[in-house]
Amino acid sequence: MQSTVYAWGVAIFCFVVLMIVTPAIPQSEKYHDFADKREFFGIPNTLDVISNFPFLVIGVIGLVLCHYGNYFMLSLQGELWGWTCFFLGVAAVAFGSGYYHLKPDDARLAWDRLPITVAFTSIIAIFIIERIDEGKGTISILPLILAGIASIAYWRQVLVFLFLVRVSF
Repeated sequence: MQSTVYAWGVAIFCFVVLMIVTPAIPQSEKYHDFADKREFFGIPNTLDVISNFPFLVIGVIGLVLCHYGNYFMLSLQGELWGWTCFFLGVAAVAFGSGYYHLKPDDARLAWDRLPITVAFTSIIAIFIIERIDEGKGTISILPLILAGIASIAYWRQVLVFLFLVRVSF
């Protein structure tokens, strides 16, 4: 247990140092210039918005298959928690990405990336659970998701700072 706490401490320290010493990568405004500019039924960028609906379907189906009948034959409690977080993240992509694509800008981009980050960090925890150690992997689910959320928050704050610096000069 002590070695796990030490490893997490070192990992968090490295993560923070890398965030501080690496320069921010500004988000190009061209990033928000998507191909579909059409509006149908009063929905701007309609095809970009509605193309996120399958994420909701897959996320809900995945949750149902995990929790009812154990379709995936998950034998470890940590696996169930990890896959639950993953499918919740996938389902949330429908809302976060749909919200972003309604009116693409940097502020809304954070809501697009947040559920994707939750899904990806959950997958990393699942790998730890299935390949290294169930206990360590299960314990890592929450810290990994929080680290992902912190990275999005940090990225968003850096963008706001860069915007304010650009506007003031």
